[in-house]
Amino acid sequence: MCYAIRVALTVALGGFLMGFDASVISGVVTFIEPEFNLSKIELGWSVASLTLTASLAMMASGPLSDRLGRRPVLMIAAVLFALSALASALAPSFIALVAARMLGGFGVGAALIIAPMYIAEVSPAAVRGRMVSFNQLNIVIGISAAFFTNFLILRAGQSDLAWAEALHLGEWNWRWMLGVEALPAIFYFVALFAVPESPRWLVMNGRDEDAKRVLKRVSDQVQAKTNLDAVKASLHAEQSTERAALRELFRPGMRRVLTIGVLVAILQQATGINSVFFYAPMIFEQSGIGTDASFMQAVLVGLVNLVFTVVAILFIDRLGRRPLLGVGLAGIAACMLLLSYGFAAAETNPTLILVGILGFVASFAVSLGPVMWVLFSELFPNRLRGLAISFVGLLNSAVSFSVQLVFPWELENFGNSVTFLIYGLFAIVGLVIVMRLLPETKGKSLEELEAELVGP
Repeated sequence: MCYAIRVALTVALGGFLMGFDASVISGVVTFIEPEFNLSKIELGWSVASLTLTASLAMMASGPLSDRLGRRPVLMIAAVLFALSALASALAPSFIALVAARMLGGFGVGAALIIAPMYIAEVSPAAVRGRMVSFNQLNIVIGISAAFFTNFLILRAGQSDLAWAEALHLGEWNWRWMLGVEALPAIFYFVALFAVPESPRWLVMNGRDEDAKRVLKRVSDQVQAKTNLDAVKASLHAEQSTERAALRELFRPGMRRVLTIGVLVAILQQATGINSVFFYAPMIFEQSGIGTDASFMQAVLVGLVNLVFTVVAILFIDRLGRRPLLGVGLAGIAACMLLLSYGFAAAETNPTLILVGILGFVASFAVSLGPVMWVLFSELFPNRLRGLAISFVGLLNSAVSFSVQLVFPWELENFGNSVTFLIYGLFAIVGLVIVMRLLPETKGKSLEELEAELVGP
């Protein structure tokens, strides 16, 4: 068991890199806009470009891992993270920076898909859910770490410390913010050499003895044989089953679950979470506080996200998916309306803005953040699950890309108040529809849910 946990924690570092790579840009946008003389859409593109290539990688990484193996794809992702960090830090122009960020996006997409897949394939059944959650938790930790390192680099660059001056932290602050990611990426690449290949992939490629050796290390000898037989039976069943066609998602029996899936996928991004994660210091600075204080408040965003993600993991199987979504969406709507009011007031109150942002992040972290992926794994029937998750996941990425791209343009043309009001209205509409359509899935088997929601 200890060996399985160590392997899962090592692989879950891919989640940390993904979270770090995605949110580190939040501290950079303040400095690259004047340095490269960017328009608001160009600024949005510097943030959203990573999501574009991450979406492509999400579609390609599964088949690629079937061909090369899970571990080699994760190692490629680690290399991409490191190269992207260094190229971003050294970027001489806006185009070069975007290209470097897009390179990192391929690593993000691969890590998002393959890390939890590998952990699920190597984990003992009794603790599989908890071990797969290591990856989600590491994503959140990575987001928090990016906010924190951005703040530390900013403060060190403003100090009189000799080492900070030698490294030009004041002059090259945003470059160091991006470049520091190379260190955990290199560590991840080296650490993966101590990780075995997935037993499922080994069986897929006729290496049953190698698979059995791995399974013995994560369980006992008897259980290893049982697990090996189960993997073989699963692969045989997959080979004998006709591949699902996209048109099957749109048959009448799928209407309810597909509607719920599409709605939740859109809501998770349309309520503005990545606007906050990727532009937090800029939002706080527009409330009237200085640059230093805005970076410090961004650290609080990361900490609140981490704490309430842990709360969600602890309570999702106790309270259920529906109550968490209901409470979370109500909280998101209330906080967005509070932000809209706060920015519309004659004199903006920075404390009110901070409370609104932190309340929004907490509400998201206990609901739409973790609950969406749990629902996706439960709502769709077994034969269509992989195809359906890919479809709604692609919609989720497309909305995320759009939100990140247009957010600076929205602030310039609509203002903060109207922008956050739009997010709040999305949450209100989503709350009404989700509460009408979504059943509770807690405690029901996948077969029971399929019979109840889809039928024959």
